[in-house]
Amino acid sequence: MAIHQYFKRLSDLEKLIRLPGKFKYFEHNVAAHSFKVTKIAQYLATVEAHHGNEVDWKSLYEKALNHDFAEVFTGDIKTPVKYASRELKMLFSQVEEEMVNTFVNEEIPEPYQDIYRQRLQEGKDDSLEGQILAVADKIDLLYETFGEIQKRNPEPLFFEIYENSLETIIQFDHLVSVQDFIENVIPEMLTENFIPRTELRETTMSILKQRNGWTSWFGMSVLRYFHVY
Repeated sequence: MAIHQYFKRLSDLEKLIRLPGKFKYFEHNVAAHSFKVTKIAQYLATVEAHHGNEVDWKSLYEKALNHDFAEVFTGDIKTPVKYASRELKMLFSQVEEEMVNTFVNEEIPEPYQDIYRQRLQEGKDDSLEGQILAVADKIDLLYETFGEIQKRNPEPLFFEIYENSLETIIQFDHLVSVQDFIENVIPEMLTENFIPRTELRETTMSILKQRNGWTSWFGMSVLRYFHVY
């Protein structure tokens, strides 16, 4: 047993197009997504470390780089479908875990199987590194949909995914890196020139209001940025 099939599968990740079947101005593949998520996670972890939180960098990089490897077996599943219910998400996770286990048993040399069985899991858990991964994953998805909205893509799915991504990110607002993202990054993002900017800004502020209210410190920061109060 050699590692050939694992190396071959890495190239397959480049062929997996995210959000297949929908008109897009920009195509993104799973390999590029994994790289971007790792870079985003690196920044978020830097913010956490700067504020005194201990980061397991090895765990962070392994989680981020490998979190979507199972998609070589399942393909990319749209976020609104995959997370439609807790039961459906658990079912998808179970299928992915079983397929990864089978692959590891068949294609990874025996001395390293336990390592790769753990390494190739989704990686999102209650650890700081797992939470950072969950946020970084949604930030990249947020930017993918933002690029389509900027181009005024008429497909309503992109607004839906933008909303779902932002709602998920805000659920981690106990992390200082998420507070930094909402206070400093989102306002700058929404000042870029594109036609539906007002609609997207209103959508963003509505989500912030539902989670934290107008008086939250980062919600007020966004409002001050746009001079709307």
